[in-house]
Amino acid sequence: MKIISTNIGERKEVTFKNKTFFTGIYKNPVEGSIFLNSKEVKGDEISDRKNHGGILQAVYGYSLEHYAFWKEKYPNVAFNFGMFGENLTIAGLDERNIHSGDTFKVGETILEATIQRDPCYKLGARFNDMKIVKQFWNTTFCGVYFKVLQTGNVNVGNQFIQIKSCPENPTIADLYLAKKVKKGM
Repeated sequence: MKIISTNIGERKEVTFKNKTFFTGIYKNPVEGSIFLNSKEVKGDEISDRKNHGGILQAVYGYSLEHYAFWKEKYPNVAFNFGMFGENLTIAGLDERNIHSGDTFKVGETILEATIQRDPCYKLGARFNDMKIVKQFWNTTFCGVYFKVLQTGNVNVGNQFIQIKSCPENPTIADLYLAKKVKKGM
């Protein structure tokens, strides 16, 4: 796995379906390194700290390969890396092969895979179409939240070097499917 894009979002006020809210899902690629703190990415907006950020969700990674699937479903959307609210767009990330607890050396940091990302209405607002939330649930393309065990900078091109494997734990895709069942979907 390798970082293709580092992405940061600013606080943005959005009105969607007659509801106004603040969000940081509108992320864009940035030049240079980004600093991964223990509870967040430095300079990145987290408007909903109940569901994002914190120790277990400090950094969100999404797969470069998933973009082709979504571009086919949404050909009229102007895609950029960070489109799914990810801090890191990662080539080779596959939720079916990453277990909770798997740990990686990335740039100056050490990251531990923790949980899946569950879609919400803000993803629908980002795509201007609530259908994407159900479509997102109907895949295993959820992305991976990472815990930051060692803070530091990461850059485009940094490789994920696995330093701990936890095959006894569920994969991120398994956690996502279990959450879907728990929600009765």
